[in-house]
Amino acid sequence: MFGRLVYESFRRQKRRKLLAGVAITLGVGVATAMIAVATDIGDKISRELRSYGANLIVTPQEDTLDVQIGGVDLKPPSDGTYLNEADLPKIKGMFWRNNIVGFAPMLPVSVHVNDADVTSLTLIGTYFSKRLTFGKQDFVTGVRVTHPWWKVQGAWPDDNSFDVLLGESLASRLGSKAGDEIEIAGQTHRVTGILSTGGAEDGQIVAPLALAQQILDKPGAVRRVYVSALTKPEDAFARRDPQTLRGAEYDRWYCSPYAASIAFQLQEAIPHSHAEQIRQIAQNEGTVLSRIKGLMLLVTLAALFASALAVSAAMATAIFERRNEVGLMKALGAGNISVAALFFAEALLLALIGGVLGFAGGALLARQIGQSIFDSQITIEPVLFPLILAIAVIVTFGGSAVAIRRAVKFDPVYALRGET
Repeated sequence: MFGRLVYESFRRQKRRKLLAGVAITLGVGVATAMIAVATDIGDKISRELRSYGANLIVTPQEDTLDVQIGGVDLKPPSDGTYLNEADLPKIKGMFWRNNIVGFAPMLPVSVHVNDADVTSLTLIGTYFSKRLTFGKQDFVTGVRVTHPWWKVQGAWPDDNSFDVLLGESLASRLGSKAGDEIEIAGQTHRVTGILSTGGAEDGQIVAPLALAQQILDKPGAVRRVYVSALTKPEDAFARRDPQTLRGAEYDRWYCSPYAASIAFQLQEAIPHSHAEQIRQIAQNEGTVLSRIKGLMLLVTLAALFASALAVSAAMATAIFERRNEVGLMKALGAGNISVAALFFAEALLLALIGGVLGFAGGALLARQIGQSIFDSQITIEPVLFPLILAIAVIVTFGGSAVAIRRAVKFDPVYALRGET
């Protein structure tokens, strides 16, 4: 009998049930999409934010030493301290090597050019798109990976050549263009392109690292290394000093892709080095990610709240239309629990149907968001399905509770006389 009452309710009130079902489906669909994107968004947003450039910098360890006696800074000049270029491929041997998007060494040197107005300039040696090998792993790295906002009018130099780029402001001062030749430190070099960065490089010469090492007469020397890494936003645990951590806490810190833990591993990989965050970039990434997730949470809650309101309105109308039925049930001896169970059973069935349809629609929406915004696939975790069904049930019960509470309070006498 109970099952038949539920069936007849759906058969006789198709429009009311359809309205409630659509409301549940839409709300749950939006929630599914937002939750799926939020749980899979970290690496994707981090990769998008890598367009802001490197977020870690590695320098010689001697640069960080503070030597003071009687308040007088006796720190020696750091111009003679360098990293070893041969150690750089070891970055791809560290624990979080797969989170390293790329790295670019830098070696600035002062040079002279054959121009009356410009006698001394800075030449920066770096990798443009250098192919390296570590063990059996081949990879390509350089400023074209770590500094994607650098634009070149002309062509990028080959890393194995002695060709150079001129910053756009410097090229304007020298009257040079792509294809010209320029004399640097007594040698003639071809200008393959004009570089535009919006930074200090616009007034400098950028060349392959080997050329800067040759001019400085220090083979294998590197002054600093910019590293672009996929990281997890900082929290209180990330900011703890690893030297104070023991056992499981240290393992958790070391095996989490925090910027600080990746910097720590960079120091382990590169001898006599000091690595730290470029804090403005790292903190901004965490702020952007937190705000996007907060926005998604707000959209999810708004969608579910709207869905609950729609369900409440549909259920209230449906129950009001069935007041005579409720009065008859009570007149025949049905208690409040039995009446409430009937309507909650109907709500549960609506929630399950709406939850399944909403999950399917939300999964499609999440994939569309992934393709259109991140140009990649959003992964729908199987554990999300029971969570979405639970959300659908909670929203439906929450929206129906007030209407069902009124139904169980119907006086059968008044209900049968049509006065309620």
